[in-house]
Amino acid sequence: MTALRSINQDDLRNHNLSVIIDTILRSPMPLSRADLAKATGLTKATMSLLGALLLKNRVVREGNPETSQITYGRPSTPLAISHGRWAGVGLQINTDGYGCLAMDLDGSLIDSAWIHDDMHEARPDHVFSSLDALVRPLEAKLKRKRYRVVGAGLALPGLVTDDMTLLMARNLGWERLDLSRFDLVQRLDPIAGNEARLAALSQIPGYATQRSTGGGNDLLGPTDSFLYISTDIGIGGAVVRHGAIEAGDHGFAGELGHASVDLNGPTCRCGRRGCLETYAGRKALVEAAGIAAGSEALSSQAMDELYRRWQQDDPKAVDAIDRGVDAMISVIATAINIVDVDTVILGGFWSNFGGDLAQRLQNRLNQLTLGRDAVHVRVLIPSRTPNPALSGAALIGLRRFIDNPLGFFDD
Repeated sequence: MTALRSINQDDLRNHNLSVIIDTILRSPMPLSRADLAKATGLTKATMSLLGALLLKNRVVREGNPETSQITYGRPSTPLAISHGRWAGVGLQINTDGYGCLAMDLDGSLIDSAWIHDDMHEARPDHVFSSLDALVRPLEAKLKRKRYRVVGAGLALPGLVTDDMTLLMARNLGWERLDLSRFDLVQRLDPIAGNEARLAALSQIPGYATQRSTGGGNDLLGPTDSFLYISTDIGIGGAVVRHGAIEAGDHGFAGELGHASVDLNGPTCRCGRRGCLETYAGRKALVEAAGIAAGSEALSSQAMDELYRRWQQDDPKAVDAIDRGVDAMISVIATAINIVDVDTVILGGFWSNFGGDLAQRLQNRLNQLTLGRDAVHVRVLIPSRTPNPALSGAALIGLRRFIDNPLGFFDD
């Protein structure tokens, strides 16, 4: 019989610290020690001791005392996430370029850099070397500002295994790539993942940074469930259940871009026919509208031209968009019926088409889903932030600290 592992005092303290930090991050308003004790179930004495430890290590700071509702005794003092101490680094290689980003635990952007480039068939060694050179000045800046980098994430447009193998990134032309052989990966030890799933993380309020108030994030709570659609040259997706990514048994869940709309349809780069990507991907739309073909269809200029022609009711552009919308509705409705969520977030270039497109999708989905008599599906377009997967990569780095704060404290 296997002996059960005992939980020592440090394990318990580490867990409680993680719960406190997580509670502060997810709250839309400042919380006092008494509020935190009530929210976490900790005793006031424990909360006082752990609060002092968080203050000492500059994880939190004391805010201004709350005096508006005090009737007797001392006013309560809220605890807020400190600025300028803890940072996560995000890295991304995408079909249209590569970049890096550093984010503070309080949610503020420290710095970022992005290189726009056609990455089709780019050599991995060259790309990782270039990304390494790009991130080094960012690391130097963090060191000058006395930040502690607690973790990094790497967003890639393909399937990544737990042993850091990129199985495939067909839109880059990469297959079975050992990520651990690159100097950048060895130095920063990033958690690598599919770009769509990391972009979905950036939509979860308070996932790894202080939850913001106001803006589009008010439409979602920290524990909400939703389907995220990432649209670019390829199309990816993610299922978020109760505020956590559903990765699947092998980490490949959510690949909506390769759900087949028509088994006799166009051949996809994955080798199958009629995938959603061949109807609603950026390259497919540009080619269907007769604007450009091949590598020229990958350019941002071609996409801008598609949008311009669509606005001017050009028949071929309108037909391409309509076919893409129909394909997305078919796949999203099926996904909703399978995973049973009522919220869809449309990210990437399709979000440029605005609220009218979201309303069109929403109306059709509410006619087609099986639970339409009991469940109202909503389609949201997130606030326009460049490279959400890059932000998600920084967030997954910060989670390393949140899940194990004692491992980063000086004593």
